[in-house]
Amino acid sequence: MRSEIRGRETGLLQRRGLLRGAVAAGMLGAAGGARAQSNVITLVVPTAPAGTTDFAARLLAEPLSRQLGQPVVVENKAGANGALGTQDVARARPDGMRLLVQYSGYHVGSPAIVPNIGYDVRRDFAPVSLLLDAPQVIFLHPSVPAANVQELVAYTKANPGVMNYASSGTGSLQHLGTELLKLRTGTDMTHVPYRGTGPATQDLVAGRVQMMMTTPPPLMPFVREGRLKALAITAPTRHPALPDVPTLAESGLPGLEVIGWFAVFAPAATPEPVLRRLTEGCNAVVDTPEFRRRAEEQGAIIRIMPPAEIQARVNRELDEWTRVVREARIQPE
Repeated sequence: MRSEIRGRETGLLQRRGLLRGAVAAGMLGAAGGARAQSNVITLVVPTAPAGTTDFAARLLAEPLSRQLGQPVVVENKAGANGALGTQDVARARPDGMRLLVQYSGYHVGSPAIVPNIGYDVRRDFAPVSLLLDAPQVIFLHPSVPAANVQELVAYTKANPGVMNYASSGTGSLQHLGTELLKLRTGTDMTHVPYRGTGPATQDLVAGRVQMMMTTPPPLMPFVREGRLKALAITAPTRHPALPDVPTLAESGLPGLEVIGWFAVFAPAATPEPVLRRLTEGCNAVVDTPEFRRRAEEQGAIIRIMPPAEIQARVNRELDEWTRVVREARIQPE
């Protein structure tokens, strides 16, 4: 009888031991999962998919993951003309795990129009790496009877207010660049803002809007298919990937240059060693032949730029676009 009781007690203790082991294993597994999750770097894109910002982030993500030896994912967080995703990173924990892949229109254009936008580009971000310089191209729907910029200006002046132009949102470089074009040419066109380049492109290809000045990558396939026309590039020289597209200077508008850029930023208080590691990793990716090839075939330009120069560019362009906003009397929409 006593041996039977001892046997039952032994079995109970064994089961309790197994249970404690299972609970401990589960806790370790959960902790391991949390550690694994915290190891993921998220590239926040403040636009809808399919635009150049999204293109730049996805071009960076996989090779950066290999470079840093940890997972890198892309998260699209569109809304409020880029402010939603931008604010998200400005307020994120400064540990290098949540980064912003930013478009210059949102970084220096939107704040020029909305001073209290919810983030301060001079104070809230630490530059990490420049990914792409992207001259704008004037794209037209084939229904517009213009084969060059001079014909576009003449048509627009003969039909004031008839042309609708798209942008990825109020304050985007597409918006400000076209307003600058209007100032220089004395033309009248109506702004139609969208939540990202992707939706704007869809309506441009469908003919619901007639024009968009934007970076080439997402629209070049439609030009090759004959569904859009590329009239002029806003760079000082022609681009090798777009040899048949003249510059604005060649089109009779010298001095009008609009260069968009796409860069990686971290929250401002991110420690210097973390920033240095991220900068080295991103620059190593940007400097690869594959990254360069894929970017340049879409009309973008690769240029390594130190973080201090990126911030100086931010400060300078914010001042420049603030002047354009004032002269064009642009109001938040």
